[in-house]
Amino acid sequence: MQKLTAHEHPLRKIFSSDFEFKIPEYQRPYRWGTDQALQLLDDLEETLDRSGDEPYFLGSLVLVEQDDASFDVIDGQQRLTTLTLLFSVLRDLVEGAEFARNLSARVLDPGNELDGIPSRPRLTLREQDASFFRKYVQEPGHIATLVALTDAAAATEPQRAIRDNAEAFRERLGGWSDDRRRALATLVSTRTYLVVVSTPSLDSAYRIFSVMNARGLDLTPADIFKSRVIGRVANRGDYSKRWELAEETLGSDAFTELFRDIRTVVSGDRARRELLVEFPSQVLDPYIESGAAADFVDDLLLPYAKAFERTIAFDFGPGDEWKPVNQWLKRLDMVDNKDWRPCALWAMVEHADDPDFLAAFFKRLERIAASFLLRQAYTTPRIVRYLELLNQLKAGEGLDAPAFNLSDEERVLSMTALQGDIYRMQTRRARYVLLRLDELLAKDPGATYNHKIISIEHVLPQNPKNSSQWRVDFTDEQRAELTQKLGNLLLLNHRKNSQANNYDYVTKKKKYFDTGSAVFALTTQVLEQDTWTPAVVEKRQQELTALLAKEWELI
Repeated sequence: MQKLTAHEHPLRKIFSSDFEFKIPEYQRPYRWGTDQALQLLDDLEETLDRSGDEPYFLGSLVLVEQDDASFDVIDGQQRLTTLTLLFSVLRDLVEGAEFARNLSARVLDPGNELDGIPSRPRLTLREQDASFFRKYVQEPGHIATLVALTDAAAATEPQRAIRDNAEAFRERLGGWSDDRRRALATLVSTRTYLVVVSTPSLDSAYRIFSVMNARGLDLTPADIFKSRVIGRVANRGDYSKRWELAEETLGSDAFTELFRDIRTVVSGDRARRELLVEFPSQVLDPYIESGAAADFVDDLLLPYAKAFERTIAFDFGPGDEWKPVNQWLKRLDMVDNKDWRPCALWAMVEHADDPDFLAAFFKRLERIAASFLLRQAYTTPRIVRYLELLNQLKAGEGLDAPAFNLSDEERVLSMTALQGDIYRMQTRRARYVLLRLDELLAKDPGATYNHKIISIEHVLPQNPKNSSQWRVDFTDEQRAELTQKLGNLLLLNHRKNSQANNYDYVTKKKKYFDTGSAVFALTTQVLEQDTWTPAVVEKRQQELTALLAKEWELI
């Protein structure tokens, strides 16, 4: 029988000579973005600021034991890599050589020169990124060099994610006092825990991983809440059927998200512990303790389930009065996060019969979401702002709630981003900006497309051949300034063609852009141009940014 072990360890033991972690080649690459990295830091900072010695639990690792304390990581790569980044940034920022050496030992086993034992990394990434990680992260003193690397030097997506997350950590922690950085390092080492599950068999490790992450196999939080509620209502059969119909309509994953959103609406606060802990105490228990379990279903669960469904189906009914509401829901669904949803659900439940209010509400809500998207704000400031708005709405502020208003700084930063290199945004965010722009150009509120592929294309190519007309029409400085901006972008309903991309303008327009792509107003606008010159791009840039600035009231 194969031996399976599971133990809870503080990170000082995880990042010690007891473990040497390797990421197998068959694993996916590192992919955490700054959202996840800064959320981890936010959670650690929140724990740091609470009184007492409360531990912070980071979840579990699933490992396959090799030999001599060497383990292949089956689940936990993202956390181990990000924690190594955090230790390394702290090491390069902290004052005091001895404390820095202690932090360095979390990242690199120092070895023993006298005994001929070389230093070695605690964590070895996949071959493609291991040497990059060792050079810029694990070896002391290189974080400043890492964050200054260009995309050419950070050649892969994982390497760019490592660079960007290191930069995010360095920017945040650089503003702290040295005492606070030391306190954080101590918290991460001594009061932050992982459960390590290890087995000598790869097959066994994957079975463990599958069970721990299975969808719909184990009891969900909704199943546990249901058992508490249905057992306390008179007509159990009827309430059970209504509950199950709501879950079936939304699907298991969305139904669990619904409970998270209800918890947020009721508490008016961000989640700090597991849903299974917070939902009963913050939402469910008062209903059960007062003998009103049926009211929980009738007055809270089912109305919010219906509202949640409408955020997916964009359907308040066939009447013309509801069309603007459905169109705003479609727009919000294209945003790259769902942090806006608790506010939306509250409005849809509290003003379910008022299409005028909801249309005005969603217009204001989308403006906030668009500003966050342009400024590429990460999770915490988004949640804080939406919670502020939610609590103002619950207090009766309505459409005049102050949190709807963008500050002068937010408007300036949003406008700066809009005038900048839109294409360098995350693809989903850039596509959102272009689709909103296309809708405005088409003068068709809520215009949507059912194409399986909607890609972003440059008119002036990113890398035109030296012999092309592009090099004649645009100087190197003009290409650097204009290539990635709104004025040079359009939408296609087919995949990019790297060869066609470098055609001169007249040929490109005829063979590439005009192949059914004219369904997009943004693309039709380009097809109407006889030439594509710096003056054309600059004029188009001004017109397009002005259009979105007016829509989002940025100026």
